[in-house]
Amino acid sequence: MVYNRNMVDDSAFQEAIEALRAKDRSKARELLTQLLKSDQSNVQYWIWLSAAVETPKEQIYCLQTALRLDPENATAKRGLVLLGALPPDESVQPFPLNRPRLWDEKLALATDQPKESGLKALFSNPAVRLAGFSVLGVVLMGAVIAGLILSRTPRALPPTHTPGPSPTYTLTPTFVNATAPPPEVAATLAPLAELLVATYTPTPLYVNRPRQPLSGDLNRQFKSAYERGDWETVISSMEEIARLEPQAPDPYYYIGEAYRFEGDYRRALEAYNEALKIDPQFGPPYLGLARARLMQDPNANVTALLAEALKRDPNFGEVYLERAAYYLNHKEPELALADLATAERLLPGSPLVYYYQAQAYLTLEDFDKALEAARKANQADLTMLPVYYVLGKIYIEQGDFEQAAAALETYTQYEPRAVEAFALLGRVYYEQGNCEAAIETMGFAIGLDSSRRDTYLYRGLCYVESGQADKAEFDLKRALQVYKNAFAPNLGLMRVYILQGHYGDAYLQGERTLSLAQEDEEKAQIYYWRAINFEKREEPANEAKSWNDLLALPEGVVSASMREQAQKRLLLLASPTPSPTVAKGKKTATSTPKVTATRPTSTLPTTPTKTPPTIVTTPTRTPTP
Repeated sequence: MVYNRNMVDDSAFQEAIEALRAKDRSKARELLTQLLKSDQSNVQYWIWLSAAVETPKEQIYCLQTALRLDPENATAKRGLVLLGALPPDESVQPFPLNRPRLWDEKLALATDQPKESGLKALFSNPAVRLAGFSVLGVVLMGAVIAGLILSRTPRALPPTHTPGPSPTYTLTPTFVNATAPPPEVAATLAPLAELLVATYTPTPLYVNRPRQPLSGDLNRQFKSAYERGDWETVISSMEEIARLEPQAPDPYYYIGEAYRFEGDYRRALEAYNEALKIDPQFGPPYLGLARARLMQDPNANVTALLAEALKRDPNFGEVYLERAAYYLNHKEPELALADLATAERLLPGSPLVYYYQAQAYLTLEDFDKALEAARKANQADLTMLPVYYVLGKIYIEQGDFEQAAAALETYTQYEPRAVEAFALLGRVYYEQGNCEAAIETMGFAIGLDSSRRDTYLYRGLCYVESGQADKAEFDLKRALQVYKNAFAPNLGLMRVYILQGHYGDAYLQGERTLSLAQEDEEKAQIYYWRAINFEKREEPANEAKSWNDLLALPEGVVSASMREQAQKRLLLLASPTPSPTVAKGKKTATSTPKVTATRPTSTLPTTPTKTPPTIVTTPTRTPTP
């Protein structure tokens, strides 16, 4: 008999709905996750999954995915509106009244007490039936989306503490529900797999030796615990196997791995060394020792340990990935790429390979190759959160600020304390001319880390654009403590003095800024603002010289509005009859052109002086065999 795959999927889908009706969200989540493995583009699966997940962030992600697949999907829009992820939209109509069964099912998810009797009473009363129909759509919409929201207190994002890569660890098909303390500086970023649905098939354990008959049940117990990240059970199972098989080194290796994932590097080191006592030619413990040493000291030199691992097992792909990460942390991208080429052969399709390649090419400023690798990593694993951060950095370098904003907004949504990402996002908003968003984002970043100066820099520039001179002065002077010879903050400070009416200070600041200008675009800006300042100082000869200096620059570097204003001012200055705009005691009302085409970013540092080590460490996921 031939089975229709669609029939199987429909059966599983109905089973998931029944599980939701029975308030068994865990079962429904698991079923819907399995369905999404075979059909990631099914809008209904994503919408129903939003009713099975447990936090608003998870619900938003599911509904946003559904909306991307079907931009006109009203259910997804309603859910996102009520979750605050979309602005209210009057064009989104309530649910139609001709689908009572679907809404009864979803309404049952919204409350723990049945509402049937109340609705029946309402519709059985003729006096209120007409009015009831007029508002029923709105009531049903609120109730159903409440079922999707399933409001609960958001849990802390579960960080991991593994500094080294784990390329054989793939995403689990269920959400990780454990919580953990706030992430440390050296901790690895938690990927979306720990928050969102995962749609990737687990790969086998690299070390998978046959077990003795007495150890069979224990080994199955170990594998199951390893898949779900139950490290206590992994340890207890392997300790019992080690007792039954005293000559086997791999139980101690996995005991060490479990301790490493728990963040206990001391016990991890002990277990790895115990494995090597049994079999010094067993390669994986050397990799474990290297990773545990990096947990102990992020600056430790572990190349010798990694070389020993490869000497005993030259086809161990994880070692090449670990060494590539080590080289990236030590600013040796060429060596990293060499190891990644081998890792790609041994681990075909691994998103971690592409992720590290993107970082290496980014360091080498080969942005096209970096973008290609980052996109491959994103396509191979949509839930690897650090890839979005790398994509944001690449798009910034390419000047694609719209794509950069989208990538960094995704990243910061799930990493609410990633100060560097917020700093980059604020810069992107500044480049887009969205100063309100930039000021808010930079303020949040400063709240996370007030020692950074790039955040003050871009917020100060935005305060200048919005005319808030005193706030701009404070921020720019703080930024200049680090970016003393950068063009943009110096020009910004000159503009602050003009706004404050301190034209003498503006003149001196302008002369200093002119000495820092290297590109014609920068010279255009300083000539423009110097002319404005001379106009305020009522020095027509110096003003005319500055306008002429501006017009002498190549046409492509001077904006049309600046050129037009210069020409108008020169005509007024050349007039034989004193114009009211230049008469004694009068000041010209000069409009400020928007100089987006010549924004001075080339001389600004694109990254802060402090770079957390997480930028090139592995986006560790809960390992599964």
